Amino acid sequence: MIERAELDTAAAVVHAAMAPTPQYAWPLLARRAGCEVWVKHENHTPTGAFKVRGGLNLMAGLAARPGGPPSGIISATRGNHGQSLAFAAARHGVRTMIVVPDGNSEDKNASMEAWGAELVVSGVDFDAARAFARTLAVEEDLLLVPAFGPEIVAGVASYALELFGAVPDLNRVYVPIGSGSGICGLVSARDALGLDTEIIGVVAAGADAYAQSFAAGRPIETERADTKADGVAVRVPVPEALDVILRGVARVITVTEAQIEAAMRSLYSDTHNVAEGAGAVPLAGLLTEDDRAGLRCAVILCGGNIDRREFARVLAGG
Repeated sequence: MIERAELDTAAAVVHAAMAPTPQYAWPLLARRAGCEVWVKHENHTPTGAFKVRGGLNLMAGLAARPGGPPSGIISATRGNHGQSLAFAAARHGVRTMIVVPDGNSEDKNASMEAWGAELVVSGVDFDAARAFARTLAVEEDLLLVPAFGPEIVAGVASYALELFGAVPDLNRVYVPIGSGSGICGLVSARDALGLDTEIIGVVAAGADAYAQSFAAGRPIETERADTKADGVAVRVPVPEALDVILRGVARVITVTEAQIEAAMRSLYSDTHNVAEGAGAVPLAGLLTEDDRAGLRCAVILCGGNIDRREFARVLAGG
């Protein structure tokens, strides 16, 4: 449990660097879903994804330590976490090295470098890149920054405080699960505010480690994470994140690649917003559930960072 005072402090740090993102109820989405649908537009942050909030709060905490911030940091990512760290670290003059797996999004790689990150390509997927980052941290004498931690969760929770403050009496919120900071920030804010909103985690069927772990009540690693929704392409759950999810989430559901791509097209046609795969996962999850009529629901459009060619392929697939 993160206390309300800590969440408010983190939100102040975040809002000193960026404005709150909007949340809109789109009538065409409501018609499609048969219920009220609010979209939290985390694709409207400076880096195009919610992760920037966690990076800002983390770096503020590191900068406030005795002796000041570290000389450099390193982490692994599929893109949005890396952009977050590079954006936040640049504000404090801190070197940032980011490890990405082979075949990572070209556009996300370019954005990370534009924000000042030194990019290293290693591993077949995110979890392999994360293992290499641990080794490189020792070799380069850099502070290893994970994608999940209390400072990151507290910063990310600022989006949830904004959403709950703007839209009262939400019945459900659908949120993707990658490393877990987004859903854990949502749970933390809901609990700190004393709300009874149901939170539903959504993952890709080909990367269902968190769904399997939720069902089993313990971390379960999968051999592969097969999904083009790179923000949820995780095969090794974070135990601390799973603990929060088990305590505070109603259920974790899976969606297919076809359902994710259909949701990307729906978000574009109904709201004219670009959603990367992970950003469309929540809407895909909402649309799979049959008991939504008459409810007030929200979906977290966690990011809009997708390669142009890939998005063109998805749109053409409709």
